[in-house]
Amino acid sequence: MSLTFAHPPHPSELRGKGNPYSMFSLPLEGSPSSSPPRDPHRIPTFDSTSLVEAKIPILYLPPLLSSLPGNLQHPELPDEHPPLVTETRLPDIDPASLSLHKTLHRFRPLDSHYSEKPYAEAFNWQELSLPIDEEREWYCVVFRSKRKAGSDGGSLYEADKEAHEEAVRNGGLILYWYGIPNQQTGMNLATCIWQSRKHAIAANSRPNHIRAMMLAKDSYEVYDLERHVLRKVKGETGVSMQPYVGGDVGW
Repeated sequence: MSLTFAHPPHPSELRGKGNPYSMFSLPLEGSPSSSPPRDPHRIPTFDSTSLVEAKIPILYLPPLLSSLPGNLQHPELPDEHPPLVTETRLPDIDPASLSLHKTLHRFRPLDSHYSEKPYAEAFNWQELSLPIDEEREWYCVVFRSKRKAGSDGGSLYEADKEAHEEAVRNGGLILYWYGIPNQQTGMNLATCIWQSRKHAIAANSRPNHIRAMMLAKDSYEVYDLERHVLRKVKGETGVSMQPYVGGDVGW
């Protein structure tokens, strides 16, 4: 089982062609030095064996951005830490969310312990920059989880992939960060950034999402949800993160 992404091709498809793209990996503490080297430009194969009994540490995976609508040109990828983008395209996106989409090309965790940190301290929010005259809020959902030993990772991964494509196709999902488990604790932090809370709620009722949630119920020892608001105010270029306390977020 493998993932393929387009617009543009994944860096692994460009090796040997003089392409400058590169990807970094998070330091994996306790990884055996005798492990054979692994090409970090290639997405790992995910199945029930590789997820539960990994022989080689799975390296950092870049953020997965939803591809823009067909009438919009995808911005140039940064040379350092380029993101992945989906084959499925968003049906629409508003101007402020398009600005966020562009700056999220540089989205990354601050270190290998990000899954244990408060959401506002886990990623490089302080490095994100948007046009000074824009003002908006976005809805963020955080999944903190720990897999049960021996659970079927392959079927869960496939269901999650289909639910993600479903969410992009139906609109509103800007970014999905799926992360990797902490090598010592097994805890993982995944997150979605939505154009609005209404988009996220609508995605919860879709069939592929329901199937993924049913599988997750039996596959995780820990599965906690958090909700936050990513805020950009007019007159500033940076963003801030606050816990969600109620009401609508976004349009």
